[in-house]
Amino acid sequence: MGLDVGKKRIGVAGCDGTGLIATELITIHRQSFTSDIEKLKKLIETREATKLVVGLPILMDGSLGSQAKQIQKFGNRISTILNLPIEYIDERFTSLEAVSELKAQRKYSSYEKGLVDCYAAKIILQRWLDQRHIAS
Repeated sequence: MGLDVGKKRIGVAGCDGTGLIATELITIHRQSFTSDIEKLKKLIETREATKLVVGLPILMDGSLGSQAKQIQKFGNRISTILNLPIEYIDERFTSLEAVSELKAQRKYSSYEKGLVDCYAAKIILQRWLDQRHIAS
């Protein structure tokens, strides 16, 4: 399962059974850590997810800023609680790509930021799937 973790929302994506195609699922509007975990847990169980792929906002110089470190802290915490392995992937420009994709599909609205997060999660997961496929 792919995650685009933000302070207000978590975009969530999943993939098909073959592990080739990522699709956007939902956006979790964050309320509390416990609530976020419960929502993720239900999705993981329903989709039988075996791994979390989390987008990491790496700075343009390739270093990890404070936001990336916060996401790693959150990711490591949920990985332990949900008992799932986690991998991080560079998420630079995924939100821009998501907006572009939504505009091309005529689905973009500046009022629906959650949809951008969900599509960004799909892009994050698709990048990871593609890299895994190329490596094998």
